[in-house]
Amino acid sequence: MTHKISRRNVLAGGAALLSMSALAPAFAQEARLRVLWWGSQARADRTNKVNQLFQEQNAGVAINGEFLGWSDYWPRLATQVAGRNAPDIIQMDYRYIVEYARRGALAPLDDYLGSVLKVEDFDQVQIKGGSVEGKLYGISLGANSAAMMVNAAAFEEAGIELPTPSTTWDEMARIGAEITKAGKRKGFYGLSDGSAVEPLFENWLRQRGKALFTADGKIAYDANDAAEWFAMWQKMREDKACVPPDIQALDQYNVETSPLSLGKAAASFAHSNQFVAYQGINKDKLALRSHPLIDKDAKGGHYRKPSMFFSVSAQTKDPELGAKYVNFFVKDPKAAEILGVERGVPESAAVREKLASTLDELGRAMLDYVSGLGALAGDLPPPPPSGAGEAEFALRNVAEQVGFGQLDAKQGGETLVNEVSQILARG
Repeated sequence: MTHKISRRNVLAGGAALLSMSALAPAFAQEARLRVLWWGSQARADRTNKVNQLFQEQNAGVAINGEFLGWSDYWPRLATQVAGRNAPDIIQMDYRYIVEYARRGALAPLDDYLGSVLKVEDFDQVQIKGGSVEGKLYGISLGANSAAMMVNAAAFEEAGIELPTPSTTWDEMARIGAEITKAGKRKGFYGLSDGSAVEPLFENWLRQRGKALFTADGKIAYDANDAAEWFAMWQKMREDKACVPPDIQALDQYNVETSPLSLGKAAASFAHSNQFVAYQGINKDKLALRSHPLIDKDAKGGHYRKPSMFFSVSAQTKDPELGAKYVNFFVKDPKAAEILGVERGVPESAAVREKLASTLDELGRAMLDYVSGLGALAGDLPPPPPSGAGEAEFALRNVAEQVGFGQLDAKQGGETLVNEVSQILARG
């Protein structure tokens, strides 16, 4: 399934893509911004409150917000951009920003630095993360890292200690099988099936000294690497350490459909900034944990990354107003109190300092996790190349085929490398 920006996407959207703003009276406001983001209802509630605050402080401006789940978001965005109906403010991901910037879908923000965009106290690594070919196209909304979401109550019921930063994959597989075998909950397993989770696969590759992509935009692992990855998960399925493929197939890779949230697994794999949303819909107490190690001597595969960006559309009628909105989102103290750390640990040092004392237990847990990775965290990889988003969906498709036995691990490795190589070659 492809999510590249092209004119062919236009017909897919049809009349259903009429925005809320198109339905409102034209005379109601002097200026209007459409904001599109992915995420849970909890994120939407926080975002809408900040939008209301921005409107209160900027008379004559209306903000219309729209949100979708991750899997639905990228087809919708591609269709809107191709149909010249793009939102003014686009929530953008690290793996897609190069593609959208190179295709002229995003407005460069360099001219607003120091005037409208006052991000001087941001970590410069995170600023560079929103840059493509020397121009700034995205402002980071927070820092996060890949993480395990662990049901602490389920571990306690099974009499098993929570994973530690030194827990290996072999140990995690054994723990998963023990939780399943304990049978404390009906139809319950130790782990979700993470074979299709790209950040988890990347973490595993980084521990082996490899990566998803090279700096020049080519695939950075081979078929043997991918085959070993699929074989590890196949063994866990056989040992009942993780959920079977029919349960994993229910996961649409959002908070609500994760096997953890569906009450089917004691641990799932996500990003640290999603901890608030996960805990919000799970009655049991959850904990954040780092990903397992390939062996006791391995270096961790984590890194601190921009959780997501806000970008301004190249189609917007008022890019300066868009930049003003983005600056408000990342710098205003009242907005920061509303947003908390749900989108990641704020990049602004001043905002972090003011926010730290106001955080609840969940917020502090996220802040402590990201700041406490220590030696487990390495350098931020180069921005993923054009086609990286499509490559992520290729991993999901191949992992599902392996899970259901349509391909064995070796065939899965060969298929994945072949498909990703072709995707990247198309650019």
